[in-house]
Amino acid sequence: MIIIPARLKSTRFPNKVLIPIGGIPMVIRVARIAQEIDRVVIATDEEEVRKVCKDYGFEAILTAKNHDSGTDRIAECARILDLAEDEIIINLQGDEPLIEKEVIQSLKNLMEEKAKCNGELPFMGSCARAISKEEAKDCNLVKVVLNASNEALYFSRSSIPYDREDKISDITGTYWGHLGIYAFSGKSLQEFCNLPKSILEEIEKLEQLRALEYGKCIIMAKVKSKSFGVDTPEDLKKIEEYLLNKEQNAVNRSF
Repeated sequence: MIIIPARLKSTRFPNKVLIPIGGIPMVIRVARIAQEIDRVVIATDEEEVRKVCKDYGFEAILTAKNHDSGTDRIAECARILDLAEDEIIINLQGDEPLIEKEVIQSLKNLMEEKAKCNGELPFMGSCARAISKEEAKDCNLVKVVLNASNEALYFSRSSIPYDREDKISDITGTYWGHLGIYAFSGKSLQEFCNLPKSILEEIEKLEQLRALEYGKCIIMAKVKSKSFGVDTPEDLKKIEEYLLNKEQNAVNRSF
């Protein structure tokens, strides 16, 4: 099950989930990619979004308007749908229209593989991609440090690990950028949302730190991805330019 939280009145970029990209609302572009992997439901706080989703043939559930995060919203949606405790639930952001289906599949596969090995689903899963040393300096790009088992040790907006003696090169793959896609079991999703907000979460404004601070494991799938979230009108321009170039290249290759 893939649940896409779609809050209409986003603080930084209101109504962005319905902004058309190539004539298709952003959240619908994301849902069309996700439906190639699993059942998709959009969890929204507005009837307007629900209606658009319905018009495009997608199931949408109305949730409360006062949720602090998309994770809280999908947790309510999961309760409404009465999803099983052992259901794999993927939280996919509605503002990542470039997300690759391979990324979603990799995370789903990893959750299933760990469940077979351990007899139960991991508490939480997510994805990371190799990034350059220069990218690691960007505070808008969340970094993650992994242990030898590819479990998350820490997430930060700062450049981590700190390269004290300037030994890290782009070739080593030491820097990992976090992709905002999460997987839970039906049980762990509700448990996560019932945990009190943590100190580190409040400092970094990264909710996944709540799981780490309370001693929970986050397994990480290493993936290749060019996806990024649309947080500003400038991000939207980059998306449109990327898709236009992609279409032009496809046309050129056909000749």
